[in-house]
Amino acid sequence: MRILFIHGLASSGAYKLADMLRINLKADVTAPDVPIDPDEALSLLRGLVADEKPDLVVGLSWGGFLALQLGYPRTAVINPDLHISQLLRALKSPVKYLSPRRDSATSFLLTEEICQRYEQLESAGFPTQSPIGLFATDDELVHCGPEFERLYPGHAKQYPGKHLPTFPEVKHHIAPALLAYCE
Repeated sequence: MRILFIHGLASSGAYKLADMLRINLKADVTAPDVPIDPDEALSLLRGLVADEKPDLVVGLSWGGFLALQLGYPRTAVINPDLHISQLLRALKSPVKYLSPRRDSATSFLLTEEICQRYEQLESAGFPTQSPIGLFATDDELVHCGPEFERLYPGHAKQYPGKHLPTFPEVKHHIAPALLAYCE
C-alpha cells in the first residue's frame, strides 16, 4: 500500500504518525514537509498525488483539512480541523515547528493573507466525495466530528484517545479502520 501522509500544523513529514502508519500498515509512506501557505501546500500535494498515485491520502488535523481539499477518491482524515483559519488567527507569529523539517526551518510566519486564504477554502467546502474521518473521543484541540458527520453521513468513526494518536491507538483502532476503508 502507498500512502501520502499530510502532517498537522507546526509539524513535518518526520512526525511519528508517518512511521506508525509504515509499521502498522506495512505501507510505503510519503510524508513531505508541507508549507503553511495553502496555495503552496495544495500545489505540492497535488503534484505528489499526480506523480505517486497513492492508494490512500491520510491527513492529521491541519493535514486533514488539506487532504479534504485535494478531492482524492481514497482519503482518510484523523481529527481534521475544518476551521483552520480560526486556529491560525489565535496563534502568535512566528510559530515554532514541533518536529524537525528537512529545510531546517524552526518556525513559520502567519499573515492575515494566509488566514484569509484558508477562510476562503473553508467557505468553498471540500471536494472530497466519500472520505473516512477518524475522531478521538477525548480530543482536547479540535471538535469537528459532528460537522464532518453532517458533511459525510456515516463516514465518521470514533476511537479512544486524544488529538495526537499514540502507537497503541494506531495499532488497535486507526490502522484497522484504514485497512477496512481500503478494502
